[in-house]
Amino acid sequence: MKKLKIGIVGTKFMGRAHSNAFKKAPLFFDLDSELVLKVACGRNEASLKEFAAKWGWEEVETDWKKLVARPDIDIIDIALPTNLHYEIAVAAASAGKHIFCEKPMAMNGKQAEEMLRVCETNKVKHYLNHNYRRVPAVALAKKMIEDGYVGRIFHWRCAYQQDWIIDPEFRLTWRII
Repeated sequence: MKKLKIGIVGTKFMGRAHSNAFKKAPLFFDLDSELVLKVACGRNEASLKEFAAKWGWEEVETDWKKLVARPDIDIIDIALPTNLHYEIAVAAASAGKHIFCEKPMAMNGKQAEEMLRVCETNKVKHYLNHNYRRVPAVALAKKMIEDGYVGRIFHWRCAYQQDWIIDPEFRLTWRII
């Protein structure tokens, strides 16, 4: 089985969510590759080492440019605030790394188009994460629609039902690595 070595940039909320997903994916899906949590990248070395130990990352790096330059990394996971995606994605794709990027992908259409162009030029895969894309209920609904089971759809409305941040005292702080 082929090993895909992942480097993640960002170790806060989404970095934890992505780490968990990489660890759990083989339990839910038959993968044709083994996911290797190779290098976690963040600014604060002490908290970075704690993150790596907790989530099973083999190594740490405090400079994303060094991570992107490593020849042993196949995928760069960008789990940072949106304003930091563009530069890292372009550098990683230019270095021949596949991109797994948290949403939203870019600050504007121009950045997104350039990110796509660099990925296509360098023949690397690019993936924008949508958490529910692979959920069995969503896959079933898609199949039912495709099979014509629910008839022709003229309008679709849905809502994201999540209540974990309805507390008015909740504060999610972002820290740039």
